Amino acid sequence: LKEDASSYGEGWKTLVLMNRGRWDPVNVNLFPKTAKAVHDSGIPATEVFFASMSGPSSIKKHSDFTNFVLTSHLAVDIPYSGENKCRITVGDETREWINGKVMVFDTSLIHDAVNESDKMRYILMFRLWHPDLTKTERDALQFTFDCLEIPALVSDIPEERFMAEEIAKSVRA
Repeated sequence: LKEDASSYGEGWKTLVLMNRGRWDPVNVNLFPKTAKAVHDSGIPATEVFFASMSGPSSIKKHSDFTNFVLTSHLAVDIPYSGENKCRITVGDETREWINGKVMVFDTSLIHDAVNESDKMRYILMFRLWHPDLTKTERDALQFTFDCLEIPALVSDIPEERFMAEEIAKSVRA
């Protein structure tokens, strides 16, 4: 697990299966059944990752400043599930994670989280295209994501652009 999101607080780590619509082949091979289930479900995900949060710890109040996605959490392994020790607050609403349950919320709103237990909390987290986006808007945002990874997508050389387009298709397959 990586500490890429450590600025949110101590003890927060992630293992990315999909980032910006692109599957991570190494991590997908670590969790092939999960990746296949997500892929086959057809959910409109742009990111999929496991997130762990050590106990006791908290994630500071913050906003993701992104309103073109919604965030979903599937509670995978919640210590003392049902005892309100692991919870998230979004805006002025607080909910606890319960094993096997899913929640969806808007992380452009101020939110924070707490794990008051003495154990690690695990969730499977999804960033989903906001349902109010049109297909054209989703495609434009995905193209922007793709250009960040494959700059040749905007090449003036047609052959180079064609090869970049083929690469972009293959990494999302």
